[in-house]
This record gives sequence, structure tokens and C-alpha cells, in this order.
Amino acid sequence: MNATRRRFIGQSACSALGSVSVLNTLLNLKLAGNAAAQAAPTDHRTLLCLFLHGGNDSYNWLVPRDSARHAVYAETRDHLALGTGVLRPLNQDGGDGQLYGIHPSCPGLQELFNGLGGDSAKRRAAFISNVGTLIQPVTKAQYLAESMPLPRALYSHSDQIDQWQTSVPQGMTQLAGWAGRAADVLNNVVNADSISMNISLAGNSLWQVGNSTTQFVVTDSGALTFTGSDIGDELHPMRLKNAAHRSMIEQNYANLMQQSYARLTKNSIELQEFFLQQFNSYDDSAISSLFPSGNWVAQQFRAAAKMIALRDSLGLHRQTLYLSFGGWDHHGELLETQAEMLTMMDAALTAFQRALDQLNLQDSVITYTASDFGRTLRSNGRGTDHAWGANALVMGGPVRGGRIYGTFPDLTLESNDDTGYGGRTIPTTSVDSLFAEMLRWFGVPAADMDYVLPNIANFYNVNSSSLPIGFLKNGTWS
Repeated sequence: MNATRRRFIGQSACSALGSVSVLNTLLNLKLAGNAAAQAAPTDHRTLLCLFLHGGNDSYNWLVPRDSARHAVYAETRDHLALGTGVLRPLNQDGGDGQLYGIHPSCPGLQELFNGLGGDSAKRRAAFISNVGTLIQPVTKAQYLAESMPLPRALYSHSDQIDQWQTSVPQGMTQLAGWAGRAADVLNNVVNADSISMNISLAGNSLWQVGNSTTQFVVTDSGALTFTGSDIGDELHPMRLKNAAHRSMIEQNYANLMQQSYARLTKNSIELQEFFLQQFNSYDDSAISSLFPSGNWVAQQFRAAAKMIALRDSLGLHRQTLYLSFGGWDHHGELLETQAEMLTMMDAALTAFQRALDQLNLQDSVITYTASDFGRTLRSNGRGTDHAWGANALVMGGPVRGGRIYGTFPDLTLESNDDTGYGGRTIPTTSVDSLFAEMLRWFGVPAADMDYVLPNIANFYNVNSSSLPIGFLKNGTWS
């Protein structure tokens, strides 16, 4: 599959933006949320999600490297197995004490795990092993007996994407993502009355839609403007169309609904133009050379770095960013295609983290990867099929890097970690635990955590002085 087609698939995973959907997406209604009484922070923090649409085969991304466990891995994966000689060694500083390697296409993440620039004090990356959607903890016996509630429509792309983004795997009556609900709690308390806390570089994402707040959709070139202020040609059809739209909304209407619609539309346009002005005025020449010009994923991250640097100008003490990279549904051509895609992702993530360090912003940003689900350990002949538990990356200055967290599964087929269908690992760490740890750092109060993560009490006591997983450094969370 060529890069152009994969990019199309990735972009197609996001909702298409017509004029009406753009309007609905961009309006920051500033409705009051469920904000708990708390002092507005003086610092800045950003949570960035890179969603790998299609289901990344993460058991060829993170691989056991010791002889005994690698032998099990090789027997289970058969012709898909990567040899120890090609794996890039990960040198753990604690963690589970086991030996691991990362895919050979990831030299940058290897360096971020082992220590940026060879400095072990700059271990910026870690992995959370065998993480997935759960309503409550479940064993293989309970799974087979169906004696415990299970996530709805396991192994379905659309359902599992929704569940990673909502953290409500049993389904819900209203569609809101957990970053959106976090914005319901925090936005009016921590941010100025300007741009929405939740900014997407990849179209509409359920993750960032709240019950009383919404996301702000932009591109890696800046904002989506109705006025065409980024179009130089005065006679460009889009500029003429947008000028007509501006004229329409500036009319005086007797109907209250029309008045309200016009006012909100005008506010949305002005916010977009304000954002675009700030974005275009920021000089990122100090970091631009870090991002490969032919790598469109890297260009998303370059834009994200600019948006993080602009937090103060945008009035954002708390900010989430959503990026996506599609095309990971490798039922065939797994070895060749994943290697190429991991090369692109590795370069993008590495450039982004280097840029943050260069701008001295590394301690205020956490990046994590999410994907529909893991993939089967057993090959289908050419690739792998839909599964459940997977490995996720967490990255940033607040992360206690250089470690593998969670419980890495037994990769033996039919083991107690396998549902019994081709090596579908049963998650031993819930996405709720992963999200709750980042949200504690982000500033969501314990009293509001069950609003943001309705199932969190099944995995973690939000009033605990400890963390659910422990991948954050001491002193970085409240």
C-alpha cells in the first residue's frame, strides 16, 4: 500500500468537514460545565493523543528480547516474528526488569526510551503493556463463561475506537469523549474565554467532544477560515463564497433563531481568524528543520509544537491536541507495511519530543498513542486480525521513562492471557487507569474523576495518594 493511499485512509478516518459540520465543530459555546471550585493554575499543560486508526500490531512494536520469552514469541508469531538480532535493545531503568526490544524501524523511540542524546536523565518514553478497554477486571475463565460484563462489540473497529475515546465500553446514551468531559470540568476554570481547550488537527474526534464544550478543528497550516484570509487571490472562488457568507451573517434578523445562529457563526469566524493570526505570526524556524518535510505525520506534529508554544497567547493553561495516523489494519503485508509506517511515526514522534526539549516545553506535555485494539498473536498467513489488549506509548518530560509498565502477557497460544482465538490477549491494564493517571497530572479533581471516567472506581481509588500505574515522575501530579 503506498504512502498516498495510507494518508487518504488516515484522513478518511476523520469526519469530512462541510460548512455546517465545520460550524458545529468550531463553535466554542462557553457553556458552564461541572467545574469544581479550584484556583486557576498558573502553569501550562498539554495532553496530546496520536490515534493509530486500524489497530496497530503492537506485539511486533514491543518484543521480549530474553531467550526464553523470545522463543515463545517466535513460535507463536511464526513467520511474522522479528529476530533478536534486528530488534533495537531497550535498556530498562526499573520497570518489570525484563529484556525488551523495539521494532528496527524505531531508532528515535529507542533513544527516547534509553535517554535522549545518550543522557539517562532524559528518558522520555515508556510503554504501557497489554492495555485495553474493560468495564471491570476480567479473567479468561470469566470471559469464556461470560460471567462478567465485557466491552460492547469487541474487535469492531468503530466500536473500539469509540470506547478508547469515550472510556465507556458498555456504551452510553450521549456521545461525549473523556477529553471533552475533562473540558466540561476544567475549561471555564483554567482557561481564558477564547479558543477551546480541545484542538484537533485531524477533523472531528469524539475524544474531545464534551457535554457542554466542543473541540476546535484546525489544520497543520492553521485554522479553517470562512473568510479565506489565508487565500491570497482576491478572485479565488472560496474567497468570494466566504465573503458572501460574511455578508449574510452580518445582516440584522428579526427571527431570534436566525440572530443567534448569525452571532455564533460570526464569533466562530473571529476565533478562527484570531487563531490563524497567532499561528502565522509564530516563528518556528528554530525547530522546523527537526521535522522531515516529506513526512505528513511529522508536519502534523510540527503544527502541534507551534500550538503548544502559543498556549499563553491563546489563553490556554490546559490544552488537548488530537492527531491521527491511519492505515494500520494489516490483515496482509504486515511486515513490509508496518515497517514503513513505523519509520514515519518514529521520525514524527522523535522530532516532536526534540522540539519540545529545545523549546524547554518538555515538562509540560504528555503524548500517548491509542489504537482501535491490539492484533492477534497468530498470523492469518500474511498478517494479523482484530484482537484486544495492546501496547501503548507514553512520552514526555513528566513521564518516568525507560520502563515497561503494566503486565506484559504470556505470548503462548491458549495461555491464561489468551481468549482462545488466535492469541487475543485479555487486557491486564484498563484504559481507565492509563487515562486517570494523565488526568491527575492534567488537574481534574478527584471529585470529578467519575464524571470524566465513569468506570474508574472499578480499577482505582481516585482519593488514593498513589497513581494507578505509576509512570509519572514524583512531583508532576497532584
